Amino acid sequence: MANILKSFRRLFTPVEPIPTGTYHYIAPQDDPRNYRLHLRVEGDGSGVLIINASTILHLNQTAAEYAYYLVKNVSPEEVGLNMAQRYEISSEEAQRDYQDLIDRIQVLINTPDLDPVTFLDFERLQPFSGYIPAPYRLDCAITYRLPTHIDPQVAPIDRVEKELSTDEWLTLIDKTQEVGIPHLVFTGGEPTMRDDLPDLLIRAEKNNQVTGLLSNGLKFSDQAYLDKLLLTGLDHLMMVLQPKNEQAWLALENVLAADLYVAVHLTLTEDNLGEVMSLFERLADMDVKAISLTISDPSLETELQKARELVSELDLDLVWNMPVPYSARNPVALETAYSEEREGAGRAWLYLEPDGDVLPAQGINRVLGNILEDEWEKIWMNAHSGE
Repeated sequence: MANILKSFRRLFTPVEPIPTGTYHYIAPQDDPRNYRLHLRVEGDGSGVLIINASTILHLNQTAAEYAYYLVKNVSPEEVGLNMAQRYEISSEEAQRDYQDLIDRIQVLINTPDLDPVTFLDFERLQPFSGYIPAPYRLDCAITYRLPTHIDPQVAPIDRVEKELSTDEWLTLIDKTQEVGIPHLVFTGGEPTMRDDLPDLLIRAEKNNQVTGLLSNGLKFSDQAYLDKLLLTGLDHLMMVLQPKNEQAWLALENVLAADLYVAVHLTLTEDNLGEVMSLFERLADMDVKAISLTISDPSLETELQKARELVSELDLDLVWNMPVPYSARNPVALETAYSEEREGAGRAWLYLEPDGDVLPAQGINRVLGNILEDEWEKIWMNAHSGE
């Protein structure tokens, strides 16, 4: 009778999630796999596993528990016993699942130019569902400065009175690590106009954070400059392509040859609509992994949908939730983000202006606080107050 009651309790009582928190594992020097794991477990038991500060893996509760045991260096036999006691699963099956997770992580470690945010085929929750104590990504506009050939009015410089110093940005990056933000994307303006960009990337890498860059990429035609950035641990790049600029194509060739995940952004205009298919085919032939698209005018919405279908036909990934530098957007209409971009705004990601003010997302001009001046709890509470 006692065993029957125990079985009923296991069937109808939710499994208590593993403890919330952040956990770390660094492989010993004699381990040829040479990897680092950082696991952030949420209150609902789901988690985010960061592999070698370069890949973020979103996990549901069960997968997060396996990852927890991996980070804790628990043996497969003990994992099998623990999972068999907590779930309706045999010890042997649990050990197979555990080994499957280990094998998949090994694939991620050994796969070059991987998408920095990965799901594999685990059953998963959307990263903006349920309560989380911090976003999964912070989009950092480190400057609104632009190259001389671009109208400075396309960046909202009237809203920003100052630009943070190098030391302030380094302090800020450390704070984001302390509150548990695993992914930083540096944008602008044109972020390569800041000479301290490599220093900021190095600090984020030291903190085991995944880093991305959004840039027009023209400076990457200089191989020495590109090599300098690659040595910082930069994980992914979105290049805002200027199709009529041969320097941009040379820069794109350089970055595609690097150990770096690369996406290309294109702005559709009345002038380039006739070239869209040939541009996509050229990018696909160059082995570009993904494309991001915006339009220069709201009247081009129909053309945008057609372009997305072309991207799909060429078997390219479509990046839709990354901020686009203001220089690549219509300076009037695109202050308002597309509805699909807002789904995770203020939850899965936040947007940081050059003076440290935090917005729910690019183009949503509601200041939640200043990340250097205000407590994180206040900023995060303000982010959720409009829900």
